[in-house]
Amino acid sequence: MRDKTTDSGAGPGDRLVRAGAAVFFLGALATLATLVPLLLGTAPLPTSMFLLSMLMGAGFLLAAAGLYRSAAAQRRAARTARQG
Repeated sequence: MRDKTTDSGAGPGDRLVRAGAAVFFLGALATLATLVPLLLGTAPLPTSMFLLSMLMGAGFLLAAAGLYRSAAAQRRAARTARQG
């Protein structure tokens, strides 16, 4: 079965997963940037940096949507292969 599979590049949802990972890591960097001044006892960063920290959740949702889209496409492909 392994020899019959073909890799035709990016499947459905792959771009969403990659974009979600990038957004998540940007949010993680923003979270680290906001926590460092608090741990060092210096002046906290402006509120906008705290808002950028919310990108972690947005990236997670993007990646989850991409995984869902990929799984749905695989289910459709398996259903059509089983019927035809």
